[in-house]
Amino acid sequence: MPTPSALTTSALVILGASGDLARRMLLPSLYNLDADGLLPAGLSIVGVARSDMDADAWRQEVRELLQAREPIDETVWARFAERLDYCAGDVTKPEGAACLKGRVDGRRPLVIFFSLSPSLYTAACASLKAGGVITDSTRLVLEKPIGRDLETSRSINAAVAAVADESNVFRIDHYLGKETVQNLIALRFANSLFEPLWTSQTIDHVQITVAETQAVGDRWPYYDDYGAIRDMLQNHMLQLLCLVAMEPPSDLEPDAVRNEKVKVLRSLRPFDRASAQHDSVRGQYGPGMVEGEKASSYEAEVGRPSQTETFVALTAHVDNWRWAGVPFFLRTGKRMPERRTEIVIQFKPVPHSIFGGAAQGDLVANRLVIELQPDEDISLTVMNKRPGLGDVRLQSMPLSLSLKSLGEDGGRRRIAYERLLLDALRGDQTLFVRRDEIEAAWAFVDGVADAWTEAGMTPKPYPAGSWGPAGAFALIERSGRAWND
Repeated sequence: MPTPSALTTSALVILGASGDLARRMLLPSLYNLDADGLLPAGLSIVGVARSDMDADAWRQEVRELLQAREPIDETVWARFAERLDYCAGDVTKPEGAACLKGRVDGRRPLVIFFSLSPSLYTAACASLKAGGVITDSTRLVLEKPIGRDLETSRSINAAVAAVADESNVFRIDHYLGKETVQNLIALRFANSLFEPLWTSQTIDHVQITVAETQAVGDRWPYYDDYGAIRDMLQNHMLQLLCLVAMEPPSDLEPDAVRNEKVKVLRSLRPFDRASAQHDSVRGQYGPGMVEGEKASSYEAEVGRPSQTETFVALTAHVDNWRWAGVPFFLRTGKRMPERRTEIVIQFKPVPHSIFGGAAQGDLVANRLVIELQPDEDISLTVMNKRPGLGDVRLQSMPLSLSLKSLGEDGGRRRIAYERLLLDALRGDQTLFVRRDEIEAAWAFVDGVADAWTEAGMTPKPYPAGSWGPAGAFALIERSGRAWND
């Protein structure tokens, strides 16, 4: 973690301070950082929203939402409350920009977190620039999704570029703030053991699963327009794929890492009508049972028929020398049996077994499993001799790197936004997404969506509480493999 002295930001502005993201993630993250002594003494946190209240009322609201999570440390709260200020207004309008300018005028450098609907980014940028809030040194932190497709993404990025240089734009994918995701970089590039084996010669396939138990809920107006492919695959899943598949960067400078991720995205094999039918599955949850309770169908929650997918599985191919012939199986869905996000690196079996008899059937190929949620852990399955004096028998044993036992925070699991907020405050773009990176991801996803349309593929039903449509199992099983369930 950076030291407070490394953080030179004078003010952090949260646009949409009364929204769900600010309340659940941003404000608790900032409070935790203050509790750990990681925020600079002079940092001011200015909330902006259309809710008509003053700074004292907002401080009370923030205190209540923090208390609902865990007991408040009064010493920390006193320090944190002093940082909080509030501006009631619509920043897409001149009067809203004027209100904010009055709160932050003279405070430089300034970080503005856009916790708004991306549909408001263009108007907000233009208004804040015209109102003198955005200057050449202002950093803009943008929450996903940046657009709905490549065309709208380019439009939003162009509007942002008109008011800020790319070096001051921080596009967030909160998965990149997770400790285990960052540990994947360390695992690959700080150990001579793994990198020589990280090729098609030794790896059979890769699985990436992002499974959620919850329904769409109140997000359905947004979700029904985006679906699982745009909500999850375009950002979180492709980012994880990039970190697994990228070449070693020259160093950890932001552009060195992001250059390698862009190369991966540009190496993804495009989908066409035939490959969409063979290598992808769309699904939508119907009624079922989730965690022992009855669950309604997606269409019942939306209140009308819908062709939006809540589940996607596909086989991706990275067409370069390192990964030629290695399939990447991706799946994500809502109303799954359990909440789980993991990356599975399945190694090939040994080319020849010297073990005969009963031990012949004991052999299991090595498997590296990187768990992101609900727990963060990395485990490697290796073969070991079973204890005993009889015939040689083998057993698979996990070698675990538990972040619970090795973490520096005494077992407290950090919110991913804590790392990302700190990096934005100090101007480190390594864990943020560059413009060409996000547009390359959209180009791939648009190709999949267009192929679905050309092939006339509609979402197949699956019961809530299951692992998706039957086609998702056929997708991987026809290659002689199986999901890590």
